[in-house]
Amino acid sequence: MDARTMKDIYLPEPATLLEVKPFTEMETYYRIKLDSGRPLGHKPGQFAEISLAGIGEAPISISSSPVKTDHFEMVIRNVGNLTRALRTLKDGDRVGIRGPFGTSFPVNDVMKGKDLLYICGGMGLVPMRSVIQYTLDHRDDYGEITICYGTKSPSERLFTDELENWGKRKDIAFLETVDRGDDSWKGNVGVITKLMPGISIDPHKTVALVCGPPIMYKFVLLELRKMEMSNENIYMSLERHMKCGVGKCGHCQINGLYACQDGPVFKYSEIADVKEAI
Repeated sequence: MDARTMKDIYLPEPATLLEVKPFTEMETYYRIKLDSGRPLGHKPGQFAEISLAGIGEAPISISSSPVKTDHFEMVIRNVGNLTRALRTLKDGDRVGIRGPFGTSFPVNDVMKGKDLLYICGGMGLVPMRSVIQYTLDHRDDYGEITICYGTKSPSERLFTDELENWGKRKDIAFLETVDRGDDSWKGNVGVITKLMPGISIDPHKTVALVCGPPIMYKFVLLELRKMEMSNENIYMSLERHMKCGVGKCGHCQINGLYACQDGPVFKYSEIADVKEAI
């Protein structure tokens, strides 16, 4: 942690919304720049605290690659007073930012040179997009890349233009499904684990990265075991009721672990025996 962060860890830094765009009925996209002009300096998988004076703050995943140093991106679900207020903001409005906080995906050591299997459910694509973008920005540093994405319905899909581009790329495999289709949907229908039996991997040289709703983890882990994946090669993001971001409030405590400090990215072998982690 650098001197600036040590000094200002509890103080929000002013930032400007460069772009505000509704994604779905519940989710809104924000492109943000710190007023100081400095890069946020995050790593893939980390989060930051976003705040509005007089209303409050909340921890939100950073969904863009650190390669984009002139701005960063977030997607926020409308679920409370702060998020409702954020949804009313427009381009040029200002917010407070603290962070980045938390652990990150090991893109420069464990993952480098390996095949990668991304499994993203619903809003799990938001933090996972940061690491997906990073590995695509450095495509030659990694082996085969497979991305699995599932949502409840077509109307809940995020980053739809990007999903279309992933589907057209020849250097990655992109698989997508929805729990319930509609008249416009021509793709796979079913939960995300329905995609996994059709994936061929070498478990000894593959790293799996998982993020999604809590119910998803149990069934994804069962499928990964069938694929003979080692717990050492499975990483997951557990953003469990985080609030303060600095391990003081206790909202994200999982037994002796704090998701905001010890996570949100965990190696599965480190939490497989921790009660309530999954």
